[in-house]
Amino acid sequence: MKPVRSLARVMLSGIFVVSGARNLQNPGRLVPAAKPVTDRVTPLLQNLSPRIPTDTESLVRINAATQLVGGLMLATGKFTRPAALVLAGTLVPTTAAGHPFWNSEDPASRNNNQIHFLKNLGLLGGLLLAAADTEGKPGLRWRTGHRIGHSRRSVQRAVRTARREAKIAVRSAATARRLPG
Repeated sequence: MKPVRSLARVMLSGIFVVSGARNLQNPGRLVPAAKPVTDRVTPLLQNLSPRIPTDTESLVRINAATQLVGGLMLATGKFTRPAALVLAGTLVPTTAAGHPFWNSEDPASRNNNQIHFLKNLGLLGGLLLAAADTEGKPGLRWRTGHRIGHSRRSVQRAVRTARREAKIAVRSAATARRLPG
């Protein structure tokens, strides 16, 4: 199953690597479309840290760099689950800014944006699946529960052993008291 997962990750990451590189080189073409979204996000970013850049072009560059790096990580199989989550996070503002079909008056433009919106929604679903994929290995939740259960059984075993040894010690002491001498 590993080759299928690897191929699927490379295929899923392709759009992020290509568009991330393209948008990193030329962010100016996306600034007008991204401006309404970045204007809404700017107050939140300023509340987080005043050092975070809030101009639209810088945010487009950051998003593009994140998509490029996340796409490469997903394609190479390094930190695939966190990379998929990060890519999913970058896809939400990209989709909202790039394909607002609800604002289009022209039916052809509306249809085109709606198709791209739904395509990005499908990519988001694929990224969420990639983020949840444990490659057939037990997930963190199962491993934690299994380890807790194992620890609990070990403690119970130790308690039983201690009780058994305490009973033996009490019997030995009682026997020793009965012996003459």
